[in-house]
Amino acid sequence: TSDSNALSLNSWQLSPWIEYPEMVESAADLCTGSGCLGVLLAAAFPNAAIDVIDISQDAIDVANINIENYGLEAQITAIKSDMFQALKGKKYDVIISNPPYIDAPSMAVLPAEYQNEPQLALGSGEAGLDHTHTILREAANHLNDDGILIVEIGHNREALEAAYPNIIFNWLDVSSGNEFVFLLTKSQLI
Repeated sequence: TSDSNALSLNSWQLSPWIEYPEMVESAADLCTGSGCLGVLLAAAFPNAAIDVIDISQDAIDVANINIENYGLEAQITAIKSDMFQALKGKKYDVIISNPPYIDAPSMAVLPAEYQNEPQLALGSGEAGLDHTHTILREAANHLNDDGILIVEIGHNREALEAAYPNIIFNWLDVSSGNEFVFLLTKSQLI
């Protein structure tokens, strides 16, 4: 089945931020999980060196399998890291992330089919924004001057905007609406 909130990188959605996808030289998928967004980045930005990052060695192992299955070993590198910690000095044109974003009350009542998923991959603190707070705090240090950050946050738009009243988020249209994925430029993060 497909996720109706799934992120895609339609070029029209990224204009005016990225006019020429072939000019993107570096990209990162933070909290990569299976590496599927890294594979998507490789398709969207064929000239980019891509890092896929996750804290879980199991996730990195699965990402490496997917990277190999798509024949992208020359373009995509998997890095085990707790968010940005192992990325000292690395900068990117694009950072994309689908981090854990389920809030604590929702985690407590997840349906049975979610019980087999790693809890590390789902929950993100009381409000579901712990990972997003870290990303917003640290991403500017890892973006090139014209770099952009794209993050999926689930149903947390209202809480996110309340937590950051001075940031004007650019909300991207996804198949289920424009409340799930935001884009910010490096200058908006500083």
